[in-house]
Amino acid sequence: MINRTLLVILVLLVAYVRTAAASDILIVGDSLSAAYGMPVEQGWVALLQQRLARECPACRVINASISGDTTATARARLPQAIDRHQPDLIILELGGNDGLRGLSLQAMQQNLAAMIEIATAGGGRVLLVGVQLPPNYGPQYTEKFHAIYRQLADEYTVALVPSIVDGVGTRSELMQPDGIHPNAQAQPLIADRVWTQLQPLLR
Repeated sequence: MINRTLLVILVLLVAYVRTAAASDILIVGDSLSAAYGMPVEQGWVALLQQRLARECPACRVINASISGDTTATARARLPQAIDRHQPDLIILELGGNDGLRGLSLQAMQQNLAAMIEIATAGGGRVLLVGVQLPPNYGPQYTEKFHAIYRQLADEYTVALVPSIVDGVGTRSELMQPDGIHPNAQAQPLIADRVWTQLQPLLR
């Protein structure tokens, strides 16, 4: 009788752990997450999905990234994406197009803040992923741009990847000819960088 009781408890415990580890992960990003310039299966999101298939079989990735998206356009479509997919965790990788177009950094910060608030309103978790700008945009603008991600992560206590292209953007062999988008060779490095911050959120 005792053994049977212990067996039932063990089965229930395993079921609970599996359920707790299950996560629908919604990625809202721009071309850096949309596998711009390469087959989708070579992008970091697809590589992340492959890793999750091994590390967290109950996890599912929904990639809602759109090339060219700014924080404003992504903010506008985020509520509908959340309603549709009901994610447990949202990865926000945005801001690059704001910076490249010289848009208002204040508006960019407000848009990202609103997205974090929308994402966490229903109890969801957030991983904020920063990007980098080319140095030709000037130190004053780029420093303020990069600081936004840390400020938001601290303010809202969310996980942060400071820069998705750290150590990649300065290496020509890892970049596409446009000098903005990482190539297929860089994607495993990016996937590893995101995984480092994502993994603790899956526990």
